Amino acid sequence: MRFFIPALLFCGLFIVTSCSYKQDQLLFQEKSTIDSARQKNATSLADYKIQPQDILQVRNLQNIGYIAGNAGGGGSSSSATSGQGASDGGQTYQVEEDGTVALPVIGYVQVAGLTRMQATKVIEDLYRKTLLKDPIIEVKIVNLKVTLLGEVKEQGNFPLMKDRTTLVEMLGQAGGLTEKANEHNVQIIRGDKNNPQVIVVNLRDINSINSPSTILRNGDIIYVAQNKRAIRSDKLTNFSTIVQPALIILNTALVIYTLARH
Repeated sequence: MRFFIPALLFCGLFIVTSCSYKQDQLLFQEKSTIDSARQKNATSLADYKIQPQDILQVRNLQNIGYIAGNAGGGGSSSSATSGQGASDGGQTYQVEEDGTVALPVIGYVQVAGLTRMQATKVIEDLYRKTLLKDPIIEVKIVNLKVTLLGEVKEQGNFPLMKDRTTLVEMLGQAGGLTEKANEHNVQIIRGDKNNPQVIVVNLRDINSINSPSTILRNGDIIYVAQNKRAIRSDKLTNFSTIVQPALIILNTALVIYTLARH
């Protein structure tokens, strides 16, 4: 028995020191700061330049039928993506590799490199000259999105339909934060893969709502980290999962040892 008790303590110590626990979901640990000057110059979605492969929704608000596919029978084109945008009366069109988009009646229009408002004016002027008296054209870029990860009620990709969608609005669309969320550590990862920028937002700070850096851009990744209490709870749960079977084994060994002594 004197030998078994030290062995039991040694096994318990080994389990404590060597047990592995699941990742704490702290996926983006390195934080690069963005100085105040760059935050002041932060651009919104209104400055986004249309690129090849973007999907545009084009509507004439005075008469949707002219743009949705009934204008002189020319509604179908090689650039149109059928079945998209039909729910709100708009037809969607894909920008080709050469930067043009094929629209009913007016044909191919160069839009790559233009902002949404600039493309709207170009398309509106062309329809005014060729077909419509006083067109009111609406152009939306419907493939722009952000990705939400971490402690939010609904993770995934969410479309950016407004020019100035804020972080708080997007979190609201995802159902808000979970009870495990760390509201001090909400991260916006943006930029290219070779030079990403990480903006850390403290949602408890009321000034964060007005920060220009929280205006979302296409391709942003929003990650909400776990709070310390949730991390400790997960570690404890995982530790218990590992220790309990070990204790059962040790207890069984102790019973066998005791019976063997008799």
